[in-house]
Amino acid sequence: MAAPSQSTAFPTLHTPAGDVPDGAPRWNPQRPSAMPHHRYRPAHERVALPLTDRTWPSRRIERAPLWVPVDLRDGNQALAEPMDTARKRRMFDLLVAMGFKEIEVGYPSASRTDFDFVRHLADSGAVPDDVTVSVFTAAREDLIDRTVASLEGLPCTLVHLYTATAPTWRNVVLSRSRAEVHRLILDAAGHLLRRTEQLAGADIRFEFSPEVFNLTEPDFVLEVCDSVTELWDASPDRPVIHNLPATVEIATPNVYADQIEYMHRHLARRDSVILSVHPHNDRGTGVACAELAVLAGAQRVEGCLFGNGERTGNVDLVTLALNLYAQGVNPMVDFSDIDAVREVVEHCNRLPVHPRHPYGGDLVHTAFSGTHQDAIAKGLAHHAEQAAEQGVAAEEAPWAVPYLPIDPGDIGRSYEEVIRVNSQSGKGGIAHLLRTHHGLDLPGRMRPDFSLAVQRVADATGRELSHKELWELFRTTYIAPALDGPVTLASWSATEPAPGEHRFTCVLRADGQEHPCHGTGNGPLSAFADALRTVGIGVDVLGYTEHATGLGPDSPAAAYAECRVNGVTRWGAGWDTSVLTASVHAIMAAVNRRDTDAS
Repeated sequence: MAAPSQSTAFPTLHTPAGDVPDGAPRWNPQRPSAMPHHRYRPAHERVALPLTDRTWPSRRIERAPLWVPVDLRDGNQALAEPMDTARKRRMFDLLVAMGFKEIEVGYPSASRTDFDFVRHLADSGAVPDDVTVSVFTAAREDLIDRTVASLEGLPCTLVHLYTATAPTWRNVVLSRSRAEVHRLILDAAGHLLRRTEQLAGADIRFEFSPEVFNLTEPDFVLEVCDSVTELWDASPDRPVIHNLPATVEIATPNVYADQIEYMHRHLARRDSVILSVHPHNDRGTGVACAELAVLAGAQRVEGCLFGNGERTGNVDLVTLALNLYAQGVNPMVDFSDIDAVREVVEHCNRLPVHPRHPYGGDLVHTAFSGTHQDAIAKGLAHHAEQAAEQGVAAEEAPWAVPYLPIDPGDIGRSYEEVIRVNSQSGKGGIAHLLRTHHGLDLPGRMRPDFSLAVQRVADATGRELSHKELWELFRTTYIAPALDGPVTLASWSATEPAPGEHRFTCVLRADGQEHPCHGTGNGPLSAFADALRTVGIGVDVLGYTEHATGLGPDSPAAAYAECRVNGVTRWGAGWDTSVLTASVHAIMAAVNRRDTDAS
């Protein structure tokens, strides 16, 4: 086999060349890579996984958890250009408008900007009575003092205390033993309790996060969380939040779910604890981790809109909420104008949302593939028919359209973007766009013919065609030849001298000369075909359809004619307020297309 050329070689890659593993099936010839995978340990070697009788796989999510957006804290700290007060306020107002009732707004001890924003919320009265503002702090007395100082005047607040608890963090970052980390946490939790008690009339609740929970020994997490629950004297009417982060994803989502179910079963004063999760997306499975964690007992989920956050981001609340919506579960937050939500998020984060991002990307409801387009077009038509039969509006009817898990209209999207045309597209999608935007209902036998014309243009240009460009291509291909071809009608008239007897009289202009002719038939089109034969143009009408393109007497009619012209089959179309005129033009267009290449 010849060596690859310089233009196709990848000199920095090392194509796997080891022996095919023993026992591998013959259909799988993959060979071991030379990448040093031995440097990494699987999850079961890094942390104890004691749950063996899991029950979460048989459960269903039937209601939304409490969603807690952390865009203004965790998301903000991951931005190259952290938000100023104006951008933070715009994001906060969006979150309130969407219906979020608990919002983490900052890390007041980390920066002057965050402190000032919390004070801005307090001084401006921007926080509704039913919204809880959450602030974040590390377990250090000076940072706790600064955090509590930011809260004065806020009606309902939550202080979120955190400390890393996993062995690697204890040993490398904190240089403390288990007992020392436990004492640090209790000292900080006690100090926080005493400091907040000094704020007269304040309604302050507490949250604790054993950072890197998913790599911490389960018995240690229970030990710490239970002691914090007791210290803060949690009760069912004043519960504490224990937030269990997958700070860095290290295992498949089922492992995280097992860890959450273990905690759900064994936490003390369980009815006084709100079990919360905070998945990150290092393995690309943050959404799955959150969903399985809710099955396993989590009641609260922290994340960001569109998944912003450190490294690969926090779990995406947009995807989580709309995944529930697609299962018939009320998401408890409003995404009825997802483009408005995205615009604010992109402005505040100064980061674009990917075009393929679930639900919110520009292309997620778009089909370019011909088979997908055909299925969607048929599905939309069937949906409209079903709604009419049920006597309900289309937007209220049960949704079951191929390739579209939810109705784009439910989140403020139009159907214009659902089917778009390029070189991969098919006849069904092209016909759908012409019908939706221009009132043309192409006959089924005509669609492959026009699809070839579209394919030629798309292949030649290498780009997408808009519905306006499709209409113009259809017009120039099938309508214009009637009026601008080698044979044209200088004048014509159709009469019916007797019932069932039609006469067509015309003057044809061809080769610079005019040719008077006439014909008879059982209809005006057959009479027209008979007239054409008198000048040597043999026309057989193989198929013909017509329809109005809109409502009202002035609405144009479209006519489509499939004709065999001197032995060659061609399509033509007409467009006129007169159905007869449109029909005559359709046949003339087919006549003038007889010498075109239909391949």
